[in-house]
Amino acid sequence: MEQLNSQYGFQVTDDQRPPEHRGASQRLGFLLSQVGGYAAGSFADRLSALSLQPSDVGVLRLIAGERGMSQQTLAGRLGVGPSRVVVLIDELEEKGLVIRQRSLRDRRSYELQLTEAGQAVMGRMREIGSAHENEITNVFTPEERTTLAALLAKIAASHDLTPNVHPGYRTPQT
Repeated sequence: MEQLNSQYGFQVTDDQRPPEHRGASQRLGFLLSQVGGYAAGSFADRLSALSLQPSDVGVLRLIAGERGMSQQTLAGRLGVGPSRVVVLIDELEEKGLVIRQRSLRDRRSYELQLTEAGQAVMGRMREIGSAHENEITNVFTPEERTTLAALLAKIAASHDLTPNVHPGYRTPQT
């Protein structure tokens, strides 16, 4: 805590925390899990207005970021087997958000594209994501938000977590 206080220019002492959160530096893993669970649940609630799940958002973001991505490439990015991607894409295709097109470069594979509806949903997802992030972090100053993001990115990198890919894809969704 001392190092963070001096390195990042702010100080939070145990007596400044609510009584139920004192000693939190010894329970950092729990707090990360608690806040992560709350944030995930809150985000899922917000997405229900679009009839989407958080896993849908991640897949749509990856497809939007790389036009013509193959299902095999998507599986590799998500760290899942191709059969899991088939299920994810089938669901998005049924919702009219994604289409599969036979690749002109490799007739054995399909390229994934967002439909017009998928592009519109991406715009709404950005709005929802921004509102969600603002609500979750409204207790921080802009500088504290930047610091928190840097610290969490450092943790993620130290554990070789794939940037922009939630590890939940590795667990089958029900």
